[in-house]
Amino acid sequence: MQIVETLGFGQTGWGGLLLMAALMTLCVTLTALLIGAVLGAVVAAAKLSQSRAIRTAGGVYTTIFRGVPELLIIYLVYFGGSSAVTMIGAYFGYDGFLGLPTFIAGALAVGLICGAYQAEVYRGAFLAIPRGELEAAEAIGMNRLLRFRRIIAPQVLRFALPGIGNVWQLSLKDSALVSVTGLADLMRTSQVAAGSTRQYFLFFIVGGCLYLVLTSMSDRLFASAERRASRSMPAGIGQI
Repeated sequence: MQIVETLGFGQTGWGGLLLMAALMTLCVTLTALLIGAVLGAVVAAAKLSQSRAIRTAGGVYTTIFRGVPELLIIYLVYFGGSSAVTMIGAYFGYDGFLGLPTFIAGALAVGLICGAYQAEVYRGAFLAIPRGELEAAEAIGMNRLLRFRRIIAPQVLRFALPGIGNVWQLSLKDSALVSVTGLADLMRTSQVAAGSTRQYFLFFIVGGCLYLVLTSMSDRLFASAERRASRSMPAGIGQI
């Protein structure tokens, strides 16, 4: 009965706060995935460029954000971003510390990491497109924009779906590190609840179970999307 009251939705229960924290975790991860999609597409294009300098720049980005610990990147974005905002405020006459909003800092940091992994996913998906299709499109006079819209983009999205699903799961777990900024995500709320009630085992188990629910639901959604995307693809296309 004590556990039911503690995890319930009453005045003394933590159930509502935990569910709101799980929603916050989803929002951070989704925002980070969108940021990473934009960055990943740009970096993938850079790594596929014919220019050596542009390819090098893309390689440097992926090397840094896949090689540096995620927590360090979050610290750099949050505290470094807050310092930059404070300097800008001082330039305009504001005397005091200006902190970067925790949601923005967390989503941006995870998005930067996510972008490095998505870049490799998109690059691999582009390389999986049969070269003959691109050559045929060029031969019949398709311009670059039309080739991208009719041939490249649809197939890249199809081939990239499994990889994007893995990146989503990675970002969902990385979002737990955003709790160090004070954002009331699932990890942070579990810590606060555990410290307030002294029931550390209970709340960390509940937090872990909620993360498993989120990842399991995500697996089902991506698996369904992959099945739908592969219906119109001939067997063997994209397989190396």
